[in-house]
Amino acid sequence: MTLQTVTALNNALCIQPGFTLLRFGTHVFYFGQKGWPKRSCPTGVFLVDLKNNELKLRPTMFSNDSCYLPPLRQPAVCSLPSEGGEVKRYLIHGGKTPNNELSHKLYIMSNASLAGKKVTLCCSEKDLEGDVPDARYGHSMDVVQSRGKSAVVIFGGRSYLPLNQRTTETWNSVTDCQPLVYLIDLQFGCSTAYALRELQDGISFHASLAKNDTVYILGGHSIENNYRSRNIYKIKVDLPLGSPKVTCTVLQGGISFSSSILTQTNPDEFIIVGGYVSDSQKRLTCNRLCLSEDTIDIQEMEAPDWTGEIKHSKMWFGGDMGHGVVLMGVPSDNKHQNSEGNFYFYVLNLGQNEDLMIQSCSQGSTEEQEESTPLEDSEEFTFSSIFDEDVYNEDDEEDESETGYWIDCCKDCNVDINTWVPYYSTELNKPAMIYCSKDGGHWVHAQCMDLSESTLIHLSENNVKYFCNDHVQLSRGLQTPKKTMPPQKAPMKPIRKKNSIKRISEGKKSFLRRLFE
Repeated sequence: MTLQTVTALNNALCIQPGFTLLRFGTHVFYFGQKGWPKRSCPTGVFLVDLKNNELKLRPTMFSNDSCYLPPLRQPAVCSLPSEGGEVKRYLIHGGKTPNNELSHKLYIMSNASLAGKKVTLCCSEKDLEGDVPDARYGHSMDVVQSRGKSAVVIFGGRSYLPLNQRTTETWNSVTDCQPLVYLIDLQFGCSTAYALRELQDGISFHASLAKNDTVYILGGHSIENNYRSRNIYKIKVDLPLGSPKVTCTVLQGGISFSSSILTQTNPDEFIIVGGYVSDSQKRLTCNRLCLSEDTIDIQEMEAPDWTGEIKHSKMWFGGDMGHGVVLMGVPSDNKHQNSEGNFYFYVLNLGQNEDLMIQSCSQGSTEEQEESTPLEDSEEFTFSSIFDEDVYNEDDEEDESETGYWIDCCKDCNVDINTWVPYYSTELNKPAMIYCSKDGGHWVHAQCMDLSESTLIHLSENNVKYFCNDHVQLSRGLQTPKKTMPPQKAPMKPIRKKNSIKRISEGKKSFLRRLFE
């Protein structure tokens, strides 16, 4: 067990709580960046380059047939089983966008190509029918195998209040999702919801792990009663030729936690790292979970030698890099903030292979390299088994028309979907897009609505309802401000010159002399 400090360099400002790490073979990808993708990385997915205790994020491209994947924080992610045990596809469901919109979509991400110098990914959207899970975040997703068939299990999470219950004051308030178990057939896209009497409370930010036809739900937090349960929910899925059967058993002897990181060290062993035991207390212990055919054994293990920054910070976050390696971050104090970001980052290795800590996820040389410059608009990561350094070739530039940013907007949208760069900051308090509240809501570009930055700040800080130009007939809430011409101001009278004033003064003196003579 080792804990090492790493220095975040390229694109470190993109790293924020709620991110996800995806591992394809020896390559680890960062997903869930801060803000909407920009031209430096229009896809918002980065290759993690970790060597010599330096963490760099390299832009990654998607294939031409990929759908758009927004940067999502706190989604549910799981890998799809494949022959040989190597992960080739991931499922991504739900999560928050930088505008705090919740996603209800299910994406499939795969490794499209490693040919040439580029790592290329492919993303597709899977349409669902039936009992489709609502938009949510902080939930779990697992794949189970039964009778030679497979299914996806989705459980828990949080969502916004329904539109008919939301007011200006509670517009961004969240609640526990219903404690339903969703079973999804990926082949046909059919989703079925199951209500189990053992599951009475909504749970979010829990840990889940699957073995064969069983999913174990551990920990998690319930908003309704502010409780972190010690129960372990054992959900068993049977997939006969007819209707599936889903049952739940409540096991005792669990542990209380939320927002922990779950990493796998071998096929039947998992380790829980980090998290919280209450709203104001971090969980500094680690636990080893061992799965057998029908039981789960939980044992407390020796904790790492946490640094002072980790012990005294109020929050921490991270993601699983695979093979028992975890990337963690804690806020830095104001006195030691660096130019690249406001977090200290650590790599914790809980597996057997200590060399994974120093391996470059880009498969490059571990020799000392020059400090890389900030990413330009079309810079990409390249790799080669011959050269030790990352090489950028101008001829390798991708056509941005194939990888640009796009999203549905108003019918008169005049934004170029291939090259558009937001006019304004894309922080959460300064969104470059505005949510129209009409008919279930939709997003519109601030540029199309002719909104000023001050108006954007007002909309986001006060949580007021907004209606786009197409829906201004709704005379309630805050409507799109109309363009007004500046008022006409009368020109000011010209100022008399000094010599004119002097002549007037001399005339007055001459008149007074004649008056008193």
